[in-house]
Amino acid sequence: MSIKETFFVNGENLLKKIKEIIAEGNVTKISISDKSGKELMSFPVTIGVVGVVFAPIFAAIGALAALLTECKITVEKQKDDTPPPADKQEGTIIEVK
Repeated sequence: MSIKETFFVNGENLLKKIKEIIAEGNVTKISISDKSGKELMSFPVTIGVVGVVFAPIFAAIGALAALLTECKITVEKQKDDTPPPADKQEGTIIEVK
């Protein structure tokens, strides 16, 4: 089962946020959309991929960021089979502005 999280960022923070998301791990797919919801870029993220493989993707994201003022990042993650602690509630959508 997968969980989708959505982040809203401005263009200048796009590349930084993508790198943070990848560093967190457990991500299977990242999609970037403009503020109207039109998908501009989507790419899979596989476990164990070296940073050199992401270099062309980061270059494309950097070029895209220069053109956008605000965008939406949708992250698809694999859900762990272990249940969350009772004191923490699980959310599927996170908005960062």
